[in-house]
Amino acid sequence: MYSNKKNKSAGFTLVELMIVVAIVGIISMLAYPSYQGFIKSSNRSAAQADLMSLAAAMERHKAASYSYKKAAVSGADTGSPANFHKHSPSAEPYANRKYDLLISQATGSTYLIEAKPSSSSAQAGDGSLFFYSDGRRAWDKDNSGAISGAEYCWTC
Repeated sequence: MYSNKKNKSAGFTLVELMIVVAIVGIISMLAYPSYQGFIKSSNRSAAQADLMSLAAAMERHKAASYSYKKAAVSGADTGSPANFHKHSPSAEPYANRKYDLLISQATGSTYLIEAKPSSSSAQAGDGSLFFYSDGRRAWDKDNSGAISGAEYCWTC
């Protein structure tokens, strides 16, 4: 009862493992940019929500003082808000900020607030988000420093 069949060991060959590693590498290479785009979009959405909350804080300030003026730190008309978080996402510590929240303009009856990408985050260069007291929304998508007609939209 002696058999002439050779014992074949079970397992993978080096070539098979190299093919699997190459396939995983290609999939990772294609997926990573999409993942980064998703992260930037999520951070931008958090900044939009924080801008809306800051807008509500500006309305509370006006209800109490009959003006949007002096809503910034130290009673200034512009700068970091005194009545809301100074960063976004506001639920996270300041060290993890992606955007800085600012009051860009405040008069007796109008305001302009901004979420400016933090230079120390992955959002740097993504362009500022703006919210106007009349309800207009803008995103400086091309990061040019000027808002054109097509940029008066947060999702465009």
